[in-house]
Amino acid sequence: QVQLVESGGGLVQPGGSLRLSCAASGSTLRNRWIYWFRQTPGKGLEWVSKIYTSSGETAYAESVKGRFTVSRDNAKNTLYLEMSNLKSEDTAVYYCAKDLAGATRGQGTQVIVSS
Repeated sequence: QVQLVESGGGLVQPGGSLRLSCAASGSTLRNRWIYWFRQTPGKGLEWVSKIYTSSGETAYAESVKGRFTVSRDNAKNTLYLEMSNLKSEDTAVYYCAKDLAGATRGQGTQVIVSS
């Protein structure tokens, strides 16, 4: 059973950058889609991005397209979400998951974009 652990969040100023990590344990992440989500208090999960771990095919929500980049390191069994030109509305808890509903997400990592 694959378990996912997110890390790398923190406080950043508007316009800044952060790199989030999603480390997998228990099994490999090969040959599957992995999804990034985010959630703010009182709101549901918002899909942010996805990557197919074998081919590297990616997709992004319109709200982050051109600013976020998802990647993977199969040797390390880890995925990354590079976030740049961050805005206050990017403030959220970020999760990675193996399923499109986000049910398999980890504990999340908090990102706060504020001056």
